[in-house]
Amino acid sequence: MENMPKLKVGVIGTGALGRHHARLYAQSPNAEMVGIFDVQKEAAEKVGTEFGLKVFERWEDLAANCDALSVAVPANYHAVTTIPLLNMGKHVLVEKPIAARIDEARAMCEAAAKNKVVFGVGHVERFNPAMDFLEKYAHNTRFIEAHRLAAYPPPRPGMPRRGTEVSVVLDLMIHDIDLVLRMVNAEIEKIDVVGIPVLSGSEDIVNARIKFVNGCCASLTASRVSQNPMRRFRVFQKDSYISMDYGQHFGMVLKRNKLGLARKDVELNEKNALAEELEDFIAAVQRTKADGVVHEPRVSGAQGLKALEVAVAIESEARRYNKEYGFEFPLWSPEEMA
Repeated sequence: MENMPKLKVGVIGTGALGRHHARLYAQSPNAEMVGIFDVQKEAAEKVGTEFGLKVFERWEDLAANCDALSVAVPANYHAVTTIPLLNMGKHVLVEKPIAARIDEARAMCEAAAKNKVVFGVGHVERFNPAMDFLEKYAHNTRFIEAHRLAAYPPPRPGMPRRGTEVSVVLDLMIHDIDLVLRMVNAEIEKIDVVGIPVLSGSEDIVNARIKFVNGCCASLTASRVSQNPMRRFRVFQKDSYISMDYGQHFGMVLKRNKLGLARKDVELNEKNALAEELEDFIAAVQRTKADGVVHEPRVSGAQGLKALEVAVAIESEARRYNKEYGFEFPLWSPEEMA
């Protein structure tokens, strides 16, 4: 923001996403990159060398020198990493999902409110150019169909494969859950789910059908065992059809008019969604520091919690279904999943 002092920021967790947080903060005209921390020191040193960043031996020392931090550790460590930062009075952007458990997410939101700090969740698809367009046409939505398919993540020495510490619902589908909740302003009436583990110890492919009290319905499919990656979101309204391909940054609109159907191809401006997410977080913190009133980022902790609650409901329904029909799957150890 103009005439605002640069925000002192740091990153905890320097894996695939944390590396990009560090890179983009270092490039931001609105941030002063203080440094990074990772429990795996070699990983942090590699990123530090790559971008010329200071590597801290202790997260406490990094946090003490920052106004705000990104947390990009595995999801099952989000709460234990984030809550101490919030209690230090630090503003935090935590990667999605907000946490692996609902009680942890609630505790995180409570800590943020108690300490009057900005708390955001990294649902980066909210900053995708496709969503910019979709939000303009959210009214009169009747049916949503989303596919988010990815290959099984590669192994990591001494750690579970990236994302497999949680199910594919929390790993991938939660992006589309958040988008659906943004598009449909109504309570959920019913959820039907089928989901099974394939290569990991939790669900690797899931289909969820969400019925809302206003009649809208959403069908979401997420897989991390696909050979053909896809990120597609389609919206059917009472007089139009909108198809957006997040991966290709291309969209198409079919709209009914007096002459029949009119087609419009939507060319979406390329932009770095993660960079916009970080700048949105920085701006929220700067405004908060300027006037003492907490300004929410585009995706607040409360919104991250709401998406998690739906995700956990989907997981629970998948497991209930499997139990009802006698579908048994082994629970693998982290070593077996590596």
